[in-house]
Amino acid sequence: MAHMRAVSQDAFGGPEVLRTVEQPRPEPLPTEVLVRVVAAGVNPVDVKTREGGGMAGVLGEPPFVLGWDVSGVVEETGFGVHTLAPGDEVYGMPHFPRQAGAYAEYVTAPSRQFARKPRSLSHDEAAAVPLAALTAWQALVDAAGIRPGQRVLVHAAAGGVGHFAVQFARHLGAYVIGTARASKHEWLRGLGADEVIDYTSVRFEQAVKDVDVVVDLVGDEHDATSTRSLEVLSPGGLLLAVPSGVSPDLLRRAGERGLRASGFLVEPDGAALTRIAELIDGGHVRVEVEEVFPLEQAGAAHERLARGRARGKLVLRVG
Repeated sequence: MAHMRAVSQDAFGGPEVLRTVEQPRPEPLPTEVLVRVVAAGVNPVDVKTREGGGMAGVLGEPPFVLGWDVSGVVEETGFGVHTLAPGDEVYGMPHFPRQAGAYAEYVTAPSRQFARKPRSLSHDEAAAVPLAALTAWQALVDAAGIRPGQRVLVHAAAGGVGHFAVQFARHLGAYVIGTARASKHEWLRGLGADEVIDYTSVRFEQAVKDVDVVVDLVGDEHDATSTRSLEVLSPGGLLLAVPSGVSPDLLRRAGERGLRASGFLVEPDGAALTRIAELIDGGHVRVEVEEVFPLEQAGAAHERLARGRARGKLVLRVG
């Protein structure tokens, strides 16, 4: 039986629970592909799940292998796969929220949960895209149905999801407002933000109004960001609370003001990744990778992400 390296955890806890192990290499089922992982993205949900939050309720008790962002090469195809072939460079967010095991040398998943990697990106860059970009795309396109001329506020605009949300909203014709530290304002304007608010020096609800859609990537557990966002929405406006969802109290407050509020969770979507790859290769969307770590330093990557203030994404180099 063939084996592979993977980063597994046997218990919930700090970064020290992540350890490199040898595991059997998976085999693709019918309609699945075996992908040799070149790089894997690191996301906040990985950190939360490692600690016992996030998707831990879905994955169950350890041991398990974290990671959902994959960029790599198709090694083998199962029966019934017609869209991909061995040697194809692909990227994807397979199985979310179930275990994908991206912190490993190989993964298997349904072929249609992958798409061909953007030609203009390295594997390190492509691994930074799927979960963050799909979250932003599905929130703006599928959940909010953004139309040209609408005003969109993105909290944590300089983060992994945020920097894609700014660019997608701009591409869709919206007027884009973001919150971020002052040091990142010039960069965000370069990505397409029309206004940027320094949340460390001003209350955003005092600086902006008449917003149609708020994409909250911070959550109510941090300075009541979701609840305060209701103050800036126009009548009928929509709050999408991504990291922490919507409490009954928040839903009630929104309803009393004639507003809408909803939680959000991303889904695997190979077709959307194909469209996103077209935007990237067409020069409409840029990908920001702050740092790349070797697979064996997954714990260090988690420590860096937990400190916050990363610009864009962190990535593990696997192959």
